[in-house]
Amino acid sequence: MATAVRLESGFVKVGRLSVHHTYGGKGAPPVLFVHGLGSSGYIEWRFTLPAIARRHRVLAPDLPGFGRTDKPRGGRYGIAYFARALVRYLDIQELARVAVVGTSMGGRVALELALRAPGRVERLVLVNALGLGRPQLQLLYPLMFLPRVGEAAMHVAKTAVRRVPPAMIRRFAARYAGITADLERTMDDAYLDDLREMYAAEGYTDAYLSTVRSMAPAGLFGGHDLSASLGRLKMPVQLIWGSNDPLFPVAHATRAHQLLPGSRLAVIEGAGHTPQAERPDEFNRVLSRFLAA
Repeated sequence: MATAVRLESGFVKVGRLSVHHTYGGKGAPPVLFVHGLGSSGYIEWRFTLPAIARRHRVLAPDLPGFGRTDKPRGGRYGIAYFARALVRYLDIQELARVAVVGTSMGGRVALELALRAPGRVERLVLVNALGLGRPQLQLLYPLMFLPRVGEAAMHVAKTAVRRVPPAMIRRFAARYAGITADLERTMDDAYLDDLREMYAAEGYTDAYLSTVRSMAPAGLFGGHDLSASLGRLKMPVQLIWGSNDPLFPVAHATRAHQLLPGSRLAVIEGAGHTPQAERPDEFNRVLSRFLAA
């Protein structure tokens, strides 16, 4: 049995921001993990980091506005801002090149980083990523674009994660968040505790809504489709997709795979929008093979 690797959690100064990150392990290539909307490094990759840290240095920062990282009022939240913050974070870590793993919105941030700073990205892994087609958005997301309505919806969500029984939260996630497998483990009590902490943090609601609204002019996220730019990617690319994702259908991954000669595609059967949490053993095997290739 492989020895468990101790992961550390702490803060690093990136410009004026205090950025929280989870890190540990050693080995090349180092791997930068980018979380999705409404998540954090320690939440999103909780089943992934211990496994990958056995052979690689792993780094999972919380993006500005999320997790335990600073949430500046009036911050210019959005894809480009997050990508620039990650470049500065890598500079602080004195890492010239890394493998980048991004999921959902974090996949779109990873794509932005790979296209704008290709010299920094040794390998690219896209997990149920925004940016490869038009999302099949549920009603909840368009509501967030509306002044006052979005604020009211976030207040309801904050109250719900604090007061609603876990079983009801899990049913809601299955219907609207694209989490379709192993909900008792995927959204266990520790996960819900972390979610409550993030929702309660000062500035989180503003950061979340600002991020969503920064993407609204792009035609309900369809304008973030970078399929036409995929040919510019010269680094090895691995696509990992949950077969049952209702937000980003597996057809997005299939088309991207066709547009990227030499890329790899792994479809994880039975998983939804978060295969790294719903089917962690299979996800970690696919990711480990790609990083070792």
